Amino acid sequence: MPKEAKSRSTRKLKTYQTSLGFYDQAIAAPSMKAALQAWGASSNLFHQGVAKETEDPDIVAAAMAKPGVVLRRPVGSNGPFTESAELPTDLGESEARSGSKRNGRSKSNSRSNRRTIKPARKASRKIDDQAARKAAAAFEKEERRREDERRKEEAARARERREKAVATAQAALDRARREHEARAEEIEAERIALDERAEAEQGRWDKQRMKLEQALRRARE
Repeated sequence: MPKEAKSRSTRKLKTYQTSLGFYDQAIAAPSMKAALQAWGASSNLFHQGVAKETEDPDIVAAAMAKPGVVLRRPVGSNGPFTESAELPTDLGESEARSGSKRNGRSKSNSRSNRRTIKPARKASRKIDDQAARKAAAAFEKEERRREDERRKEEAARARERREKAVATAQAALDRARREHEARAEEIEAERIALDERAEAEQGRWDKQRMKLEQALRRARE
């Protein structure tokens, strides 16, 4: 295998951590950009100080076990990161405390749902090359799965837009056809009425013409 191809397939994964909403989130990814994409972040959380690379051995172990998968835990807790995490149990108390703090301050924190990530302790164990290659391959597999999901979602949205456009066009066509048929019926009714008027006028004229022609003949005798 060429060295360049081998270096791409064994690119080293790092573990990144952030806090968004009600959850701490962690992921094993090859770069900050890949982590942001997996988190679905619309801004650079690393520049904002709410995301960082972590070397906490427990977090690294959990993330490396599922490369490319976003792991979560309730925000502010010290529990393990998992694929499905429950909401924090002290939401009411946290909101009450944050509300009282806001009332006592002149300025509110514009990023109340995020907390600054503090430096974590150094990892006590290293990941060997074989584990790194396995993790990188798993990450790329997860990336492909996530990309497939995105394509399916985009295709579903495109299909929904197309079906909506077809339904709108069909409704417009049906509405125009009904209007045309109503007008055609009105015109037909008017035509029948005109035919009846024309026949009545022709009958009236025939009677009047006969009388006038008889009067003309008598006048000539």
